[in-house]
Amino acid sequence: MRYVKLPKENTYEFLERLKDWGILYAPVKISEKFYDFREIENVKEVEFHYNRTIMPPKKFFFLPREKMFEFNLSKVEYKEAIEDVESFVVFGVHACDIFGLKIMDTIYLDELPDKYYKVRREKGIIIGISCVPDEYCFCNLRETDFADDGFDLFLHELPDGWLVRVGTPTGHRIVDKNLRLFEEVTSQDVCNFRDFENKKQQMFKYHEDWADLRYLLELETEHPMWDEQSDICLACGNCNTTCPTCRCFDVQDIPNIDGVTGARVRRWDSCQLVRHGMVAGGHNFRPTKKSRFMNRYMCKNSYVEKLGLSYCVGCGRCSYFCPAEISFVRNLRTILGLEESSCPPRISEEIPKRGFAYGPSVGGGEQ
Repeated sequence: MRYVKLPKENTYEFLERLKDWGILYAPVKISEKFYDFREIENVKEVEFHYNRTIMPPKKFFFLPREKMFEFNLSKVEYKEAIEDVESFVVFGVHACDIFGLKIMDTIYLDELPDKYYKVRREKGIIIGISCVPDEYCFCNLRETDFADDGFDLFLHELPDGWLVRVGTPTGHRIVDKNLRLFEEVTSQDVCNFRDFENKKQQMFKYHEDWADLRYLLELETEHPMWDEQSDICLACGNCNTTCPTCRCFDVQDIPNIDGVTGARVRRWDSCQLVRHGMVAGGHNFRPTKKSRFMNRYMCKNSYVEKLGLSYCVGCGRCSYFCPAEISFVRNLRTILGLEESSCPPRISEEIPKRGFAYGPSVGGGEQ
């Protein structure tokens, strides 16, 4: 891998030069507490020190709402609506979100690539940036706190600039076209880089082994936590909307006023909404709020075989943005036996079959 140094005084000029490679998006502060990726006109608005954005960078590749094709019933024909996507740069992506995109790639760029996702992925340039954790971060437990690949450039903060790792041929070209902005990495820079990473590890709130978590979740479907926490849940779907790896979508045919033409549209969906489990014939295979709540925990902690990690990257968004203040981490630590010492725990009155969190009987009647 190639390493160069970007001096602090050249940072804003570097951001200006990135506009030569496409539309520039970066994190900006949008309120007292919240940040989000927005198009950048004034590079002085870019926030380098932030914990998380409201929306993950997947929104640039897997659009919240997009037209798939237009149709004409009288002519019995359709026309795909794949946009002519302009090149763009997403600056300031944290390591956990880079892993999120890699997980999305395993879903939408496998043996049957999603053409809508693929065209944006090919046009997008990813530039990562280092960060420090807050109380909601647990990417260290997910092994997503340091990205080896999945980026074109990655900037690590130094006292007087940035140590830059070059990850792709595009990253090399960006550096080569702006060589005057960069310097060689010195021994002191390496020491500073190592010190930053060591201090970062000590800042995480939790340091424990979650290797057996996905198995315990299957074994502990009787745990009282499911009743207690699903009762608090508002079933709003906010956790799915802010998650960097949720990939469910709904498809709708929307007719025009003439009743003949129209468009097929897909949009993000949430497994926390009652209609998510609805199938033909009116059957709902997850009719209760509890069954949907459990499904999300099972899904996020299942195994991505291609990458060797879970579908949760530890960004903390689902807890931070939850209006019911449900802590995803605390609930998982409860299942691991790290939040309470009683074993076995108090068993809920309704006992589902062990290992089956998806049955319609879980949690009682429809909610």
